Amino acid sequence: MELRHLRYFVAIAETGSLTEAAQDRLHTSQPSLSRQLRDLELEIGAQLLVRGPRGVTLTPAGRVFLDHARLTLLQAGEAVAAARRAARPVKASFAVGFLTGQEVEWLRHVTHLLRDELQSIDFRVTSDFSPAIGAAVQSGEIDLGFSRIEPQPNVTYKIIAHEPIVVILPREHPLAARREIDPRDIDPQGFIGYSDTPHVLRGIVERYFAERGLSMAPTHFLDSYATGISLVASTKNVTLLPAYVKALLPASLVSRPLAGNGPVIEIAAGYRADNPSPVLAVFLRNIDRLVAARAAETGGG
Repeated sequence: MELRHLRYFVAIAETGSLTEAAQDRLHTSQPSLSRQLRDLELEIGAQLLVRGPRGVTLTPAGRVFLDHARLTLLQAGEAVAAARRAARPVKASFAVGFLTGQEVEWLRHVTHLLRDELQSIDFRVTSDFSPAIGAAVQSGEIDLGFSRIEPQPNVTYKIIAHEPIVVILPREHPLAARREIDPRDIDPQGFIGYSDTPHVLRGIVERYFAERGLSMAPTHFLDSYATGISLVASTKNVTLLPAYVKALLPASLVSRPLAGNGPVIEIAAGYRADNPSPVLAVFLRNIDRLVAARAAETGGG
């Protein structure tokens, strides 16, 4: 049994779908994933998943195995992180990860804050889904992550912004003519919903609608902000996304604020308190300057 077998099983169990796990989480083919799962079940000697027309469900053995698989992967990640911390190269490195799109808002502020340190280190920037950024901070793959708050063992978060959530819609959409949009005017069938991946955003938007007695009936679901933008452009429907995605919109799309007291989403900087990086220490000592600079630029957003 190899760690990849555990990663494959956890991905299938968490998505509830072989297809979704293969395409969105593991970037492999479904037949290959099915073979790996079959090999795992043969080695264990028990059926872990039951396949059905609406996806897969865990057997009692699968539920027990899932807890141990997650723990094993976490411990393996800790081992890798510890080894990497112990084998720091002579030239210090510093890796920052951004929830896709957040680099537009924050990268220039980070590089300005660390301009003296960047002259003597290897500086690496990546972008990914918010859960992946939290996991990368936890594993030690990156030193600092800008994302939503994604609870992870040993990861500390400091909230750095409250981002308004706005309506994203085609420029020719009838609602685009308004300066702000009343959520009651959004067509429930024309709303693009959310998969399990942006779970924080999904929860905020669902509570926002529920508090107003509104119920959406989406037929399309986004799993990332880039996917959401593409779906709005292709379906001519609307969705709600954090305001910072305005910088990513093509000319055919626009954003409009929600009328009244609209929802906001927290953006946080995540790091491990046991990370000995001196560059991280400089960042944390000056994080209030970073927040103030961005707030001044956006008018306090």
